[in-house]
Amino acid sequence: MKIELHDTKQELGRAAAEQAARKIKQAIRRKGDASIIVATGASQFEILESLINSTGIDWSKLIVFHLDEYLGMTDTHPASFRKFLKERFVSKLPALKAVHLVEGDASDPHKECKRLKRLISLHPVDVALVGIGENGHLAFNDPPADFQTEEPYIIVELDKVCRRQQMGEGWFDSVDEVPAKAISMSVKQVMKSRAIICSVPDKRKAVAVRNCLEGDVSPKYPSSILQHHEDCTVYLDRDSASLLSGKSHLSRS
Repeated sequence: MKIELHDTKQELGRAAAEQAARKIKQAIRRKGDASIIVATGASQFEILESLINSTGIDWSKLIVFHLDEYLGMTDTHPASFRKFLKERFVSKLPALKAVHLVEGDASDPHKECKRLKRLISLHPVDVALVGIGENGHLAFNDPPADFQTEEPYIIVELDKVCRRQQMGEGWFDSVDEVPAKAISMSVKQVMKSRAIICSVPDKRKAVAVRNCLEGDVSPKYPSSILQHHEDCTVYLDRDSASLLSGKSHLSRS
């Protein structure tokens, strides 16, 4: 795992997007298309905006998966992650090869997990764009996360810290409005990605960043598993990196 420190979240987003664009183009050259995972949420605004403006990518060869969706959530709800993905990414690009969204309001969520399993098994992921939650979660795998399941998509319970984060980011008016369950890509499935680009701006993530990047790898800090990935770069700004004891050893750009 490599950690890069940038002065602002705008610079962080541009640098992360530049790496993502390089990885996508490499995958297309290597095998004719590229499969990516796109995270949603406030931490991803800058990277997605920069990636959309990247040059030299043949978007018609891009296959997109996304990480998670609230259980029972329609794609018209303001907090829907697939609504976010459509509006902030898919609609701003030429036609993509495929977009596979998590249908949170599917009549049978277990069948939805199986549907997504079939799809992602056909398209090994080249690049995963992820973040770290305030509770250290990876996707919606809240602590203690399941590091063992081989299922690519699972139904998870959301803890109070996660739900408060969603309210704090402005997606809901109260914690009680935040759904208690979600369909999430599993930790092992994220870790199968050929490359992982993790973008984590803002002071409110500083404790989670310290726990996940400087502590032991543990389900208590789900994103700590990224320490074991051979091609993972974590992009931080000065606020999110402010509690790291080893800041002098971070790569700066």
